[in-house]
Amino acid sequence: MATKTVALDTEAYDLLKRQKRGEESFSDAVKRLARPRRPITSFGGMWKDMTPKERRELDRAYSELRDGDRRRAERIRKTWGHP
Repeated sequence: MATKTVALDTEAYDLLKRQKRGEESFSDAVKRLARPRRPITSFGGMWKDMTPKERRELDRAYSELRDGDRRRAERIRKTWGHP
C-alpha cells in the first residue's frame, strides 16, 4: 500500500489523536472522519414497509432512549448544583 506523509501542527495532531478509537490507526481515523456523509434525503421512505407492530416497537425504543437521556440530564444538573 502506498503512503504519503502529511504534516500537522500540534493542535491538529492533538485533535486527530483524540478522535481515534481504540487501536484505530491515524489513517483509519482520517478515513472515518473524512468519508462523505449520506444526505438525510437518502433515508426517505426506508420505513415505508414497516408493520404497525414494528412501528410500535420502534416508538417504544425511542421513548426509552429519550427517558434515559432525561434521567442522565437530571443527574448531571443535580451533580453541578443546578435546579
